Amino acid sequence: MSSTRTVTVASSQGLHARPAKLFVEAAQASGAQVSIAKGEKSVNAASILGVLSLGVERDDQVQLTAEGENEEQTLDSLEQFLTTDHDEAS
Repeated sequence: MSSTRTVTVASSQGLHARPAKLFVEAAQASGAQVSIAKGEKSVNAASILGVLSLGVERDDQVQLTAEGENEEQTLDSLEQFLTTDHDEAS
């Protein structure tokens, strides 16, 4: 079974460079199989090249899907990450 959630990205630079790296690290640390999709394209959220290839910008909607233990906790954590502007926090 898997869980899916649609999230609007808040980071002023979208998922580029530093925010993408941090997102991928969070997905890897979750222990769940996580994918992120924008439009028709879906990639492994633990792949930096995959995440960067989506070209996610600020205010884009992405769909997160988690499968495995703690699916809802994983989605909660990744949603919180995506709805925080990490470019402003530095």
